[in-house]
Amino acid sequence: MTEANTPARPADGPPRTGDGPLRPGGGAPRPGGWTRFVTARPRLSLLAALVLTVLAVLAGSGVADRLGSGGWEDPAAESTYATQALEREFPDSQPKLLLLVDSGRSTVDAPAVAARARGLAERLAREKGVTGVGSYWQTGSPALRAKDGHEALIAARITGDEKAVGETLDRIAPYYRGAHGPVTVRVGGIVAVRHEMQSIIQDDLARAEMIALPVTLVLLVMVFGSAVAALLPLGIGIVAILGTNAVLCGLTELTDVSVFALNLTTALGLGLAIDYALFIVRRFREELSTGANPLTAVGTTLRTAGRTVLFSSLTVAVSLAAMLLFPQYFLRSFAYAGIAVVLLAAAAALILLPAALVLLGHRVDSLDLRRLFRRGREARVSGEEGTAWARTATLVMRRAPVFAVGTTALLVVLGLPFTGVKFGTADDRQLPSSAESHVVQQHVRDGFPGSPGGGLEVLAEGRATETQYADYKQRVAALPEVTRVEGPLVKGDSAYFTVLPKGEAVDDAAQRLVGDLRAMDPPFDTKVTGTAAVLADSKDAIAERLPWAAAFIAIVTLLLVFLLTGSVLIPVQAVVLNALSLTAMFGAVVWVFQDGHLSGALGFTSTGSIETTLPVLMFCVAFGLSMDYGVFLLSRIKEEYDRTGDHNGAVRHGLQRTGGLITAAAVILAVVMVAIGTSRVTNTKMLGLGIALAVLMDAMVVRSLLVPAIMRLTGRATWWAPAPLRRFHRRFGLSEGESAEPAKERDPVSV
Repeated sequence: MTEANTPARPADGPPRTGDGPLRPGGGAPRPGGWTRFVTARPRLSLLAALVLTVLAVLAGSGVADRLGSGGWEDPAAESTYATQALEREFPDSQPKLLLLVDSGRSTVDAPAVAARARGLAERLAREKGVTGVGSYWQTGSPALRAKDGHEALIAARITGDEKAVGETLDRIAPYYRGAHGPVTVRVGGIVAVRHEMQSIIQDDLARAEMIALPVTLVLLVMVFGSAVAALLPLGIGIVAILGTNAVLCGLTELTDVSVFALNLTTALGLGLAIDYALFIVRRFREELSTGANPLTAVGTTLRTAGRTVLFSSLTVAVSLAAMLLFPQYFLRSFAYAGIAVVLLAAAAALILLPAALVLLGHRVDSLDLRRLFRRGREARVSGEEGTAWARTATLVMRRAPVFAVGTTALLVVLGLPFTGVKFGTADDRQLPSSAESHVVQQHVRDGFPGSPGGGLEVLAEGRATETQYADYKQRVAALPEVTRVEGPLVKGDSAYFTVLPKGEAVDDAAQRLVGDLRAMDPPFDTKVTGTAAVLADSKDAIAERLPWAAAFIAIVTLLLVFLLTGSVLIPVQAVVLNALSLTAMFGAVVWVFQDGHLSGALGFTSTGSIETTLPVLMFCVAFGLSMDYGVFLLSRIKEEYDRTGDHNGAVRHGLQRTGGLITAAAVILAVVMVAIGTSRVTNTKMLGLGIALAVLMDAMVVRSLLVPAIMRLTGRATWWAPAPLRRFHRRFGLSEGESAEPAKERDPVSV
C-alpha cells in the first residue's frame, strides 16, 4: 500500500469532526490511493468476492481426496533411491498390505485353518492391482507366524500411486475383513495405516470446524459486543479457508501435498483472519468514536492498522516459507497451505473488510448486546480503554528486573523437558487404539518375531558371485542387532536382502544397524532402506537444512521489524523473545506426547518419541504467530513514541491499547487450535494443543510481562539506530502511525 502520510493530531488538540482530521491547509484530507481503490465500489467489491468465493468452493471441492498421507522421507536420500529401485526391479520385495489371520483357539497349522488361509491368499493374488502375495502357509517363514501359534500373516503389495492404492484398498478390504469360517481376518500394513489416517483426519477436521465456528462466534460477540461486528472476522476467515482449499487443489496438479495441511488451513484461516479483522474493526470503531465519518475512518484505519496487518502477514508468511527449504513434502505442504491462507486472510482483511465497513458505517455497532450492561454508554471493544493493562504496564516497568528475570527463568524451566527429546517416525500408533490397522500393527509388534514388515532392505547393485553374496549375508547376520537375514533374491546385476532387527523397527538399535550396514564395504554397491533408514535420512536432511531455515527466518524478520520500527535493538529483541516464548510448547510436547503424561486423558498412544518433522513445523507456525502479536504491540508503541517522544509512556500506551485485543485474539486462536487438537490422530493433536499453548504463553506472559520489562530496561536506547540506517528507515520504513518520522528529530540515546 502506498498512501500519503497525514500529520498526527496533537495529543491535546481538538476532537475530529465528521469530516476527519484537518490538513494544514484546512478541510478534510483526501483519501489515499489504496483507500480510494478499496472503497470506490464497495458493493461491487463484495459482489466480486462472493463470486470468487463460489468459484473457490467449486475448485476446492474434494481437495482432501487429492492429498497424500505420507511425505516424511527425503526424496534425495539413499533410502528413497533404494525404495524406488526395489519397487522397479523387485516389485514383490516390499509388502505393504498385511492380513492378520486369527485362528482363535486352534493353531495356524490346523488343517482347516491352513486350507482357508491358503484360499484367501490365492484369492488375494488374483485381485487387480495386487502383487507379491505371500503367506506363512505358502512360505513357512517363522517371521510370519505369531509366537503363540494362533495368528499368522498374509503379506502383499498394492501397486500404483497413493490415490490408486486407496481405491484398491477400499475395493478389496470388505471382502477379506471379518470372519471366514475358522479364521477371522483384520486388514493392516502401511497402506491401511495411511488410508485410515487420511479418513480419520477428514472426519476430525469436519468436527473441529463444527466446534470452532460457533465457539469463535460467541467469543467474538463477547469481544465486540456487536453481533454485526463479530460476523465480519468470521466471514473473512471463511473466505480465506475456501480460497486456500482451491489453491491446494491446484497445487496437487503440480506436486504432492499432505492431507495434514488441511488442519493448518482451517486453524490459520480462522485465527489470522480474526486477528486482522479484530485490529482493523477496533481501529475503525475508535476512529468513528472521535467523530470521523465512515470513509475517513476507513482511510485512517488502512494507514494505521492496515499497515500493521500487512507487516504482520509478511512476518507470518516468512516463518512458514522457511519450510520450503526442507525436502520432505510433508513440511513443504504446510508452507503451501500456510502462505496461501495468510496472504488470502490479509487480502480479504485489507480489501473486503474496508468495503464492508464503508457500507456499514455506524451500523457496525448494531445488535450491541453489551449496551444492556453499560447503562446506555457506547459499547467499546474489549480492552480499548485498557486501564487494567495500563496498570499492568506500570507495575511491570516499575519492577522491570524482577519481571524480566522471573519470566525468563519460568520459560526456560518449562522448556527443559525438550532437552530429552527423542526423534522417531509416524506409524500406526498415531491412530486411535481401536483403529483396525493400529490393532494389526500392535499384534505384529507384540506377538511376532523379528519385526515383520519393519525390517531393513539392502539393495545390492553390480555384478557379483554367489560366494560374494553368501559372504556378505554371513557378515550381516553376525551383527549384534540382527535377528535374521533373508535372501538374496537375484535379478540380473541386482539383488536384495531383508535384514530383520532384534528390537523395534525404529528404535536406537535399528538406527545403529542402518549405520553399520552402510559402513560395510562389500565388493558391490549397497543401498539401505526400510523404516529405520528412512528415519535416519530424514533426521540428517532436517539437521542439514535447519540452520539455513533458522537464518532465513531470523534475517527476514529482523529486516521487517526494522522497517516497522527504525530500531536496531527492537528487531533483535523480537526474534529472541519470540523464540523464548516457544519453550513452554516444546517442553510440553516432550513431557506429554513423548513421555506419555496425560496420554489417558488426551486419548493417545505414546511412542516414546516425537515425529522428526513436527518440531520444525510447530516452530515455524508458532514463531510466525508470535511475531503476529509482536507486530501489533510494537506498531502501537512506535506510533505513540513518534507522537510524543516519551519511551515509557509509549510502552504503557501500546500495552493499554493492544493488551486486551492481543489476549482476545490469542484466546480465540487457541480455541481454534484446541478444536484441531481434538483430533484422534496424535500428530494433529500435538500440533493443535502445542500451538494453542504457545500463543497463550506468548500473549499472556511474553507480550504482557516480558516485553514491557525488557523495553523498560533498555530505555531510550531501544530506538537507537546509526545515522545511515535512520535515513534508510525514513525513506523506506512504514509504521502504524500517521507519520513514519519521529515527532522530534534526535538521537534517543543522547536524551
